[in-house]
Amino acid sequence: MKFRRIAAFLPFCFLLLISGAVYAQTKKAATKNPAAKAPAKAGAGKGTKRVPGKSTARGRKKKVISSPPTARSRKLTSAFVASSQLRPMAQQLTATRSPIAYAGVQAYANSHNGEASAAAWLAMGHAYMLDKRFSDAYNAFRQAAQRGEALDDYADYLGAQAALQGGRGTDAYALLENFAQRHPESIFVPNAPVILANGYLQQNDPQGALRVLSSLTGTAQASHADFRFAQAKAWQLAGNTNQAAAMYRSIYTLLPLSYEATQARVQLQAMGTPLTATEHKVHADQLYNAKRYSEAADEYHSIQHDATLSPGDRDALDIYAAVCDLKLKRLSKREAESLPQTDDDSAALKLYLLAELARSSDDRGQHSSLVTQLTQRYPRSRWTEESLYSAGNMYLLKHEYGTAAGYYSQLVSMFPRSTYGPSSHWRAGWLSYRTRNYSEAARLMDEQIQRYPTGIETPSALYWRGRVYEEQEHNLSQAANYYRTLSDSFPNYYYALLARQRLDILGKQPVVTPAAPLASVRAPDVPELIDTLPENDTHLIKARLLANAGLNEYIAPEIQASPTSSTWGTLAQAEIYTSYGEYVRALQAMKRSGASYFAYSVDDVPQMYWKLLFPTPYWNELTASASRNSLDPYLVASLIRQESEFNPGAVSRANAYGLMQMLPSVGKSLAKRDGIGKFSTNDLLQPATSLRLGTIYLRQTIDRFGGQVEYALAAYNAGDTPVRQWMSTNDYRDMAEFVESIPYTETREYVQAILRNREMYRAIYGSGQRTSSVSAAK
Repeated sequence: MKFRRIAAFLPFCFLLLISGAVYAQTKKAATKNPAAKAPAKAGAGKGTKRVPGKSTARGRKKKVISSPPTARSRKLTSAFVASSQLRPMAQQLTATRSPIAYAGVQAYANSHNGEASAAAWLAMGHAYMLDKRFSDAYNAFRQAAQRGEALDDYADYLGAQAALQGGRGTDAYALLENFAQRHPESIFVPNAPVILANGYLQQNDPQGALRVLSSLTGTAQASHADFRFAQAKAWQLAGNTNQAAAMYRSIYTLLPLSYEATQARVQLQAMGTPLTATEHKVHADQLYNAKRYSEAADEYHSIQHDATLSPGDRDALDIYAAVCDLKLKRLSKREAESLPQTDDDSAALKLYLLAELARSSDDRGQHSSLVTQLTQRYPRSRWTEESLYSAGNMYLLKHEYGTAAGYYSQLVSMFPRSTYGPSSHWRAGWLSYRTRNYSEAARLMDEQIQRYPTGIETPSALYWRGRVYEEQEHNLSQAANYYRTLSDSFPNYYYALLARQRLDILGKQPVVTPAAPLASVRAPDVPELIDTLPENDTHLIKARLLANAGLNEYIAPEIQASPTSSTWGTLAQAEIYTSYGEYVRALQAMKRSGASYFAYSVDDVPQMYWKLLFPTPYWNELTASASRNSLDPYLVASLIRQESEFNPGAVSRANAYGLMQMLPSVGKSLAKRDGIGKFSTNDLLQPATSLRLGTIYLRQTIDRFGGQVEYALAAYNAGDTPVRQWMSTNDYRDMAEFVESIPYTETREYVQAILRNREMYRAIYGSGQRTSSVSAAK
């Protein structure tokens, strides 16, 4: 066996993890709405100051999907209305599962009839399942089924799950047999046979399990891990060990991150059927890709004991395990140097590891030598590509811009199709600008626009090329062309805001033919965005009913089951989540939609989309706290949107708490100074306390940096020390140049996003003058 040929290097997504990390370092990285009078990610793109733009030539598109009501839709709507008062109680029960919450929903169930009572029993069954009280859950689901029909498929399916979990397989049979015939439109139809098969397996009836699983042959469900495991288990119990072993192997290698993969390995061991070294290797690689580095390292090491391996295979595995150790920050230089010498791509990997360790110890001579060896000996290796990107990042952080630009340019030259290509090319151009090599910067920026017209760096390139035209070449008309193209094509990006400021400064300029690179820029088409939901769609009504019962995890799958949901599903999910205060889920649903909202004019998108993208929960408390500290409330809202997505219970990996993500030590200090007695860390999870203390801290941060919001936001994300180090170079011509020069990707995008989003809040909710703290002027 030749591991060096079978998998001598890790999959490419495996490789993106080490070298780019430094440039992309991370720190931890309900009340009334505002402006009642108003009408009812992060890349480098940012916001606007005016209501961004009149409607463009692209126009606003609407698509309305409607259908007449049916008997089924009327019945579901009636159930939704009947149980509407249950929603806050059910949501509290799902969130807390406290005795008081259980008692409240129980009382509601007992005091209501029909669908309202059924929804309450369903809510209790769901909560009992979460608390692993399976017998109580089963009984509650049976009560739900007896009292109403609107969610009877949920009562049956979840009841069957409760029965199986409680060891009552025979009770599950009646609920799942002929499930598809009784509930043909249920989202559980594909998986019901799997649950039923597990019931048969629980009763030691493999033939019954195989019979029901056969109905899924050839369907999408047959590729899922739970189906495959149930089928393998049935074959195993039926004595067909060869088929069982083959399926267990398939699960382990093809679905390595599933729960069933771990169980498949256990079953293979019990059968005395060991996995091959290659199968272990495939599994280890995928663990690494999923950033489960410790497990991957253990697997790589365990494979080395396989007697079928050649010495070369063992050597390669040693090096793969060392990559895991580097990610876990436990690889020493001595250990890396002692790694075996190989004659394949793992030799390049060893050089790369040594280069990374040299970088960490700031041994520049050794680092440079190792990168040179990689480029000369392994010019096509992915590890050479990684080393060049890492080297560029290293010197970028050290403010040695010429050296950094050289490495970035070399990467683009040697690996023109690299996923690092667009960002490396941009950095080379930007660093040329920073070193005042304006002619080279201009060439590279125009090249950026033409080579990567859809790249996230294109707005930056358009803006800064415009600045070169304006300030170095004194071609104000062409500068205006670049600014206008940027504003028109990416109207709600950060750099569009700055471009409009430059246009205001330039005033009216003579019209000249746009430079050739501008022909490459294409504004994205505005998608068909509906502003009216299909109220008679049964899946939509059912999703709203599920929210009444607190079955929140089923809202999205229920909506997605509608054949027309691709056009309205995101909006429906976000509206439902918002209706019970789940602003985080609503915002995340909108972000996951894939629409490039910031590339559209405000007028091109229905207002409800903007309000879901830029919510205003806790607005009374927010504005009061902002006012006490002389802060723009829209700046505070924008910061919260970036920090916690309005999740008051957010706790980061860096141990920051609450809406404004404050460290407990900072919160305690501010609470004492502000007269809050008996403060505890959990107080930061209370919106009012987080807003009260967070706005004080933001005000203090702005004051520490002389009132400059950009510096303060950078410090809020990265800390004071790095920001003061960046400021100490004192070679920034204006604040825009400082922001683009922030070497931490997270912090740079964080600052730009907050400034953009502040302007979006102003545009959506009405108000406001252009802030003086975002300045493109010299």
